[in-house]
Amino acid sequence: MAQTFELEGTLKHLFDTQTFASGFAKREFVVEVPDGKYPQMLKFECVKDKISMLDDVKIGDAVKIAFDIRGSEYKERFYVNLNAWKLTKADGGSSSGGSDEGGRYNSSLDSQFDNEPDASDDIPF
Repeated sequence: MAQTFELEGTLKHLFDTQTFASGFAKREFVVEVPDGKYPQMLKFECVKDKISMLDDVKIGDAVKIAFDIRGSEYKERFYVNLNAWKLTKADGGSSSGGSDEGGRYNSSLDSQFDNEPDASDDIPF
């Protein structure tokens, strides 16, 4: 089973729903996450019935996202997707779009990043 992650940020962009010939549908969105001097812009995707959880949010909303990291390979190129399956507004309103898959939180990530060097340089990456 895939490991689950959570993070909080501000909704910056909502893309239109994409529907493919096979019937598969997805919708992408971007969340800005504070990271010291240089905030990070992270693109997530919702697939199938989870697309509806984006109906209740708007640009500028503070959100909390539960997601899985998915990877794939196609013609020797590698892709990583952040697959959102639960979205909660910071005010506590839920937009889970269906069943909750456990609400698991990986606290080991918190300690993993405690040892990062001080980001006092001017390099944005």
